[in-house]
Amino acid sequence: MNSILSPRDGLRVPRTVVIIPAHEEARDIGRVIREIHHVSNFPVVVVDDASPDDTIRVAHEAGAHIIPLSVQLGAWGAIQAGLRYALSRDFEYAITMDADGQHEAAALPALMQPILEGQADITIGCCTRRGSRLRKVAWKLMKGVSGLTPEDLTSGFRVYDRRAIEALASRQATLLEYQDVGVLFMLQKRGLTIRDVEVNMPPRSSGISRIFHSWTSVGFYMAYTLLLSLTKRQRRAQL
Repeated sequence: MNSILSPRDGLRVPRTVVIIPAHEEARDIGRVIREIHHVSNFPVVVVDDASPDDTIRVAHEAGAHIIPLSVQLGAWGAIQAGLRYALSRDFEYAITMDADGQHEAAALPALMQPILEGQADITIGCCTRRGSRLRKVAWKLMKGVSGLTPEDLTSGFRVYDRRAIEALASRQATLLEYQDVGVLFMLQKRGLTIRDVEVNMPPRSSGISRIFHSWTSVGFYMAYTLLLSLTKRQRRAQL
């Protein structure tokens, strides 16, 4: 395997696991797992969020370890289950990726490079040209209210180091609803360095976004996120 993500020529690659939350992703999950295995030797853990389709079977046949959830927890609940698995197995780094193919395994070397070079504790796969007008309006509002600097606040294509894993596997993090602003505030409070890495993200080939598929869904998401951002920013200003 010819990849900087496989041990060779004396290069030490940290113990890293790829975590994929999945709900009804039988159509794409197998291809996603195979592409990850093509560019790395990282184990892949699929956290199945109570899918009614063949997601578990397809993911297992593609070579992933499966964590089946008996009730649907949503994307963040599934990710946190994966991070707790990573913590219990003493992984040094955890990569989170979507199951729909928008996060390309070919970008993993670029995403890992700042980590391997000691330039960052967390990296975020950033693609600001993607998404609908709805998503871009949401980004602009979130950045303005929160004061956070990462460009692509909603990207779930990330690498977390051990300290980030410990923080996000905590009970406190269980109170979060999504993986963006609340997570980034928590990591920032720990003094961890977050770095954007520009990546390509093709449109999803099937299914719909859990957040940006309707005005109702976006409205709830924005109300929750902006309230959290205002609360955190006011508290930070008082310190």
